[in-house]
Amino acid sequence: MERTDAGTTVGVDDPYAVVERCDYLTSDGRCRFAVEHADHDPEFAAARQAEQFRCPVAGDPTEEGPTGPWDWADCPQFRCRNHDDGCVRCGLTEERMAHDDDRPLIEEHHLSYADSSAEGSGATSHEITVSLCRWCHAKVHDSWARIDDDVNPDQAAIAERETRCARQQAETAFDSAAELSEDIDTDGR
Repeated sequence: MERTDAGTTVGVDDPYAVVERCDYLTSDGRCRFAVEHADHDPEFAAARQAEQFRCPVAGDPTEEGPTGPWDWADCPQFRCRNHDDGCVRCGLTEERMAHDDDRPLIEEHHLSYADSSAEGSGATSHEITVSLCRWCHAKVHDSWARIDDDVNPDQAAIAERETRCARQQAETAFDSAAELSEDIDTDGR
């Protein structure tokens, strides 16, 4: 299983196995990076422009899945950041509280590794992230837990989420004018 620089596991053997598509891939199979960020890698952008900005991994957009001559790992500009609201391991969903500094239930989990060609430089190759709840995130880093395990949310995670839901419902409670009037009458104000 892959490990971080600190030696903790990241929960997968192959980070590219969890990738559905690159963040720069458009719906018509073109590379957005080559168009919008050509100044960052002019050589890459020129090569993509010569092929009408076609993604060399995606291939033909009418075909299912990546059909191009490259793999995701071959692309120097590849990036895949999962922005789901739920944990990919247990399915727990985020419940954010407005104007509150509570720690989020869902965290970004990196599947980035030291670039083997720049060994010792600390450089990372591709940015690949998935969403994990705090509890699954800890289990993946602290043990042999995998991100593709079929598990239910931790009891503490469910309790925290339900507490937040109850606070939200209490904040959005509606008191009718009649109820407010009754409260005023009984208080003598």
